[in-house]
Amino acid sequence: MKERKQHLAEYCISLADDALVLGQRLSQWVAKAPWLEEELALANVALDLVGRAKMLYEYAARVEGGERSADDIAFLRDTREYRNLLIAELPVGDFAFTMARQLMVDAFNVEYLKRLQTSSDSELGAIAAKAIKESEYHLRRSHGWVLRLGDGTDESHARIQQAFDELWAYAPELFEISDCELALLGEAVSVDRRELHSAWDKTVSAVLEEATLQRPDDARAIRGGRQGIHTEHLGHLLAEMQFLQRAYPGLEW
Repeated sequence: MKERKQHLAEYCISLADDALVLGQRLSQWVAKAPWLEEELALANVALDLVGRAKMLYEYAARVEGGERSADDIAFLRDTREYRNLLIAELPVGDFAFTMARQLMVDAFNVEYLKRLQTSSDSELGAIAAKAIKESEYHLRRSHGWVLRLGDGTDESHARIQQAFDELWAYAPELFEISDCELALLGEAVSVDRRELHSAWDKTVSAVLEEATLQRPDDARAIRGGRQGIHTEHLGHLLAEMQFLQRAYPGLEW
């Protein structure tokens, strides 16, 4: 029973880390987006992801027995203790890079959350049922932007193609199952992400074709996030995100 609780807490935390880190990245567009409406839209997507992370961290804290709060888990761990996928922590880059990443992540999240809705764990199922509505909206947005950029000017086309070329090596990690996911799979708690690649590839490839973009090849795979092996970018991101909590421990608004 203790081992199962540990696996469940780790599972929730890894999913929460994915959402929190990407949400923090997207929030960096505030005051820098191409125009006001897009700034608000990106901020809302970021808030959706941070809210999703909050629910998962809170559940993980309860599973652990209340020794840590959701804020403790989110803000008081070091870089190597985070389990987010690497694609989430990459700098926002230009607008094309952000939209290319969003399409790849949004398409994955929709497929993943569809399955997680039916989890035998009712708490996870309820979180997924709420989150999938948000992710479907996120996917409509990123789909639309990739089309506009890919089928726009020569410069926008070149930028979005370059973005996909740079990001593609991070896609395989989306479909690699972690030890805690594997341990929970037999009880139908977790999702076998290995089974999602075909549907994801079909969705993303269709958007690329519609946007007159070339699908990058699958020659490379960059991984390590689930094992706590991160890029240099995560440390800088956490330094900003965790500053207040570490400077003023236990601070409450």
